[in-house]
Amino acid sequence: MYNLVLLAARPPEWTHEQFIDWWRGDHAELTYRLPGLRAWRHTEIDQALERRSEGWDGISVLGFDSPEDLKKALESKEWADAVAQVGDMKGRRVAVMGHEAEMFTG
Repeated sequence: MYNLVLLAARPPEWTHEQFIDWWRGDHAELTYRLPGLRAWRHTEIDQALERRSEGWDGISVLGFDSPEDLKKALESKEWADAVAQVGDMKGRRVAVMGHEAEMFTG
């Protein structure tokens, strides 16, 4: 699996609950439409292990079969629609991509 991982913090004028509801609701409707999307996991962050990790609201891991499939998704109208919906929200985001390696299943 080749993943796009997004770590995000809400806009300053939103509550954590508003942001998670939007992310898993209205924004999810656009995310589901991404071409080549094979899996999507979302984690609502409710606490940080250490002080320097505070201030984040959630993590999305979007899975694709290959880097090429992710590239196609990022070049699609569906991605453009999702980016347009985010607009100038003024939240923070870190976006990284890479190959997934399953390290343990219990």
